[in-house]
Amino acid sequence: MRRALRVNSGGSSRLMRCGQHSRCRECGNRIEWYHHSGPQMVRLHPRELPAARVPADCRWHVSSGIAHPAGDGSSWCRIPHALLCPAREAPAAAELEALRRALAVNTRRLIDAGTFLPPAARPEGAAAQQAVCRPARPVVQLLYVRYLAASPVEEIQCVALTRRRVRCTRPVLAPHTPPGTWTLMPATSATGQLALPADVMAVYNLGALSYAEQLRWRAQRCPPHAATPTAPDLTVPDWEPFDPLLHREHIHTRLPTHSRPGPSGRVRKAVRP
Repeated sequence: MRRALRVNSGGSSRLMRCGQHSRCRECGNRIEWYHHSGPQMVRLHPRELPAARVPADCRWHVSSGIAHPAGDGSSWCRIPHALLCPAREAPAAAELEALRRALAVNTRRLIDAGTFLPPAARPEGAAAQQAVCRPARPVVQLLYVRYLAASPVEEIQCVALTRRRVRCTRPVLAPHTPPGTWTLMPATSATGQLALPADVMAVYNLGALSYAEQLRWRAQRCPPHAATPTAPDLTVPDWEPFDPLLHREHIHTRLPTHSRPGPSGRVRKAVRP
């Protein structure tokens, strides 16, 4: 029997503190977010699997709303979605290959139905240029803390629940609000850590904005929903505390050169160093 938290359909908010439902951005299949011992949340497959079908080093269990990377001695266990995601090249264990194929079939059904749009496939050269010119997961500094965003700055979406009981589609970076600035900052590390591969890194700095604006960004809300604090959240913000060693693949030593429309409709371009 599946054991998971559920949200009251008549409640004003659908934000779950654990077992929060979502969809994988790479394959479109359903996932559940759980807190664990690390600073970021872990994505688990939404269904329990027989422990006999899952290798011992792939078993997870949930206790008191916290996910633990080990079995709990029962005949059922959970498994991270990354091991089953059909969009990833890493092969799953032989015991899980059938489930991985089933998720791949479901992804194709979602694409054919038009309910899921996979990330656009690009040539290797274009992908490398894209990584340099427009970080897919930029590092953002606000309130003197650096975070790793889950999507490009222009695509960070509001997390508030609308009156139609769906997630708000407005971006946090609104056209008529003051934007941040791309800046080269020292890629500092914590005391006792090894040396970093780069001396400086590109950071989207929001430190020049007002305190209220930085709070709005950290809450990941668009200006209209920031002005109505009674509006509940549908999901948790996507911010992940930035660790220069764990996230070293997201460190860029050059300023991005992408552009975005300004308040007057004209395009603003970032300036290279």
